[in-house]
Amino acid sequence: MRKGFTTGTCAQAAAKAAVMMLTSGKIVETVEILTASGAELNISLSDMEIGDGFARCSVIKDSGDDPDITNGAKVFAEARFSGQPGITLKGGKGVGRVTKPGLAVAVGEWAINPVPRKMILQEIEKRGQIPFPGLEVTISVPRGEELAKQTFNPRLGIEGGISILGTTGIVEPKSLAAYKASLSLQLDVIKAAGSARVALVPGYVGEKFCKEVLGIKDDIIVKTGDHIGFMFEECARKGIKEVVFAGHIGKLVKVANGQFNTHCQHGDGRVDTIARYARMSKAPEEIIQELSLQETAESAGEILKKNNLTAVFDLLAKAAVENLNELVNSALKINCYILSLQGEVLGVWGV
Repeated sequence: MRKGFTTGTCAQAAAKAAVMMLTSGKIVETVEILTASGAELNISLSDMEIGDGFARCSVIKDSGDDPDITNGAKVFAEARFSGQPGITLKGGKGVGRVTKPGLAVAVGEWAINPVPRKMILQEIEKRGQIPFPGLEVTISVPRGEELAKQTFNPRLGIEGGISILGTTGIVEPKSLAAYKASLSLQLDVIKAAGSARVALVPGYVGEKFCKEVLGIKDDIIVKTGDHIGFMFEECARKGIKEVVFAGHIGKLVKVANGQFNTHCQHGDGRVDTIARYARMSKAPEEIIQELSLQETAESAGEILKKNNLTAVFDLLAKAAVENLNELVNSALKINCYILSLQGEVLGVWGV
């Protein structure tokens, strides 16, 4: 699969080119850079412009075969002579600001992460003596505010745009790893805000229940998607003490069956699991047979309710908690809520 380059690399290349054009007075069409991982890249430029005391250009983000939301976005750098000695690096339109502690960048700073910041400054400093008295370089992403709404930035407390990211400068086509890292980062923000309690929800059903029924604030709710086991392990590793775990029966019954990644590619077994626990509850064999014919956990749940077998839901919630406790060596207090699609509480454990 084809690799790409990060927003940090875009900013690094655009900044180097903008400073070259400012100091030389000549348009530059491509620029060579060395990424943090040691890869040498020749980057094409767009929107080159030299004006009175400034130069600017852009680099179009290419994420290769990784389905990155910023793919195709333009990352601009504008260089100006400055009365401030040295190099001043700023964010502009579409680059976010950090508003919550727990991230690699301090509260109030532009969301330009440490490695991209270091590479940008190194690239400029390589050009030798900085023109007196100094340079001001501003990184901007015109579509950044719009794109940020489709990322984790709002939950992480990064407001007004995207982050300028990249630890190696190269985008590997491994979006799953990046997604899981973003999930884990939300726990850092929650911990830094002083909370040792988190609500983990696979999706919308659990999120809505936590907010509207339990009154849990949005800033400690994390949507795990299918990565339930991973996030419980991260909670234990990062010192979270209590987890509210709430979600639709279709997801949580998989956890009761010992499946910590609930994506369908890791198996199903939902209806079989419900039927097995119904049998443990002494349900009549004809009910077991009816359950086994169902296509969804939701419809199987309706059969349990119709036949006064709701105790099965609590058994499933108990099994989910026991499996998760085994996974994290009982490091967490877990309160589990199994919900219907409408948000009705079907089963609870640990509450």
